[in-house]
Amino acid sequence: MKKNPNHRTNIIGAGEVGYAISVDMDKNNIHEINSSFWDTKGNEVIGTTALPKYGSFISEEKCHLFGDVSGKKLLEIGCGTGHSLKYHGDRKASELWGIDISEKQIEKAREYLSSHGFSAKLICSPMEEDCGIPIDYFDYVYSIYGVGWTTELESTFCRIASYIKKDGIFIFSWSHPIHKCVAMENDLLIFKKSYFDEFWYSVSLEGGSISLSDRKLSTYINALSKAGFIIDEMIEESDDDIIQLYKESDYAKKAKMLPVTFVIKARKL
Repeated sequence: MKKNPNHRTNIIGAGEVGYAISVDMDKNNIHEINSSFWDTKGNEVIGTTALPKYGSFISEEKCHLFGDVSGKKLLEIGCGTGHSLKYHGDRKASELWGIDISEKQIEKAREYLSSHGFSAKLICSPMEEDCGIPIDYFDYVYSIYGVGWTTELESTFCRIASYIKKDGIFIFSWSHPIHKCVAMENDLLIFKKSYFDEFWYSVSLEGGSISLSDRKLSTYINALSKAGFIIDEMIEESDDDIIQLYKESDYAKKAKMLPVTFVIKARKL
């Protein structure tokens, strides 16, 4: 670890999480740290982000990116506790698949889906690795605050493209990179780090820790293009109706001034 820490904003929320320490990008070590976090502290510390919400202040109920999924085959990258899979099960998807790096999250998803009368093919594996997911099979692959955890963005997008049928859809959301650079202090927005900084860092969170990289929007867009996707739609503006529910919070005030979540809908060529 390097000795010069940088102050970073929370992965999802509006508050500060303390000092982040820049680290060398070691894929296996990062997988171990992040899987351990989600096996133990993840839902308690960060919570669960699931459809119809794409993240803070953006909702499928307003965006309608998926449309009619009845009879469709869907795969979720970073399926977590299975709430987004149930969302699609309720909408008559024909097959539900999910992958997650955490054994505990897979267990929770299986129990949650079973308790609501749904079954899914759930696989515990890093998203970067070949884990037996069928090729040219899915109508939709999606990720709700999941794909940003990857250690290899370009190869992960290529792998995701291989799972999708021609003209199939990939939808994903993540914390907007400009949000990760800016904090609100005394009703002022203050830059805390460079937007162009994509170095990996580690943050301690309530007895656990996570490792992440804050990638630029261009990094995501260029990786999609290299993987053979074309972008149908991108959303980064917060929904004012949702903001009004939290209008007194600093986070809502921030969300009115800059994007805190982004969603991209892409199509496989």
